[in-house]
Amino acid sequence: QVQLVESGGGSVQAGASLRLSCAASGRTFSSYVAGWFRQAPGKERDFVAAVAWSGSTVYADSVKGRFTISRDNAKNTVSLQMNSPRPEDTAVYYCAVSRGLKYRVTDYDYWGQGTEVTVSS
Repeated sequence: QVQLVESGGGSVQAGASLRLSCAASGRTFSSYVAGWFRQAPGKERDFVAAVAWSGSTVYADSVKGRFTISRDNAKNTVSLQMNSPRPEDTAVYYCAVSRGLKYRVTDYDYWGQGTEVTVSS
């Protein structure tokens, strides 16, 4: 089992930067793909980015070129660097882990509690 705790959310102005972090507990974290999802008020939870143990990454088109996902297997952490955020990036951001480099919510086995990000114009 893996426990995940997100941090780093807050309120920022459009164009500023924000870095989200997720701390994982459990010795098997390095064997999982780590991903970030987000859920805006009244909307479904959407895929943002994921990173495999090898460092391979995938991104949603909406954040490609602006957000960067990374992981530190030695520290059991995964981060999401959010550059040039936009008001439409406002959401609760969730960290999750999966056995594969996948995009669907149902493919992820363990989830954090979420951290809220608000981007103002």
